[in-house]
Amino acid sequence: MPNAPNKKPGRGVPDVAGNADPETGYNVVVDGSATVIGGTSAVAPLWAGLTALINQSLGQPVGFLNPLLYVKPAAVTFHDITSGNNDGYDSGPGWDPCTGQGSPNGKELLNALGGKTSQQSRSVAR
Repeated sequence: MPNAPNKKPGRGVPDVAGNADPETGYNVVVDGSATVIGGTSAVAPLWAGLTALINQSLGQPVGFLNPLLYVKPAAVTFHDITSGNNDGYDSGPGWDPCTGQGSPNGKELLNALGGKTSQQSRSVAR
């Protein structure tokens, strides 16, 4: 796993990314009104849902997923985010303290973890 930006040994944060931009995030309906939301509160459920679909497709819980994200074949299933920044951290090639490994390709991640894609996971993971 990568070292933290301060070069001390240990886990780097974040592990992964998702679209957290409140301008281009996720279309939702709240109290009958359509709006777009972003931020961690939008991305955490995205990852929870993806993990639930992976568990369902595997027929068992994937378990502690984080270490698997850094080794092949799972490590190559992410869309590397190479531009942008967040709170003083810049994104760049490979793992970085702004976007981690990048955003998921759910179908490829499932395949890398040994699963077979179902019609449901194909449509959600795109």
